[in-house]
Amino acid sequence: MLRPVAVILGIVIAAVGGVIAYRAFFLEPSAAVVISSEGVRELPDTFRVVGGIVLLIVGAAIAFTAALRRSRK
Repeated sequence: MLRPVAVILGIVIAAVGGVIAYRAFFLEPSAAVVISSEGVRELPDTFRVVGGIVLLIVGAAIAFTAALRRSRK
């Protein structure tokens, strides 16, 4: 009973983390703008990108470990 819930929860956490990382890296407004003599460069919100990737990895690990079959002795 607990295994399917853990798999689904892990998949949901991984999906949310992937969406947060993608939006922070590609879609959301930049967190900083660097102006130099070479031009203007925008930097993504690094904390949101890293946080999203961490959620993605943790959720995938939860789903993977819950989905593994364990041999009982």
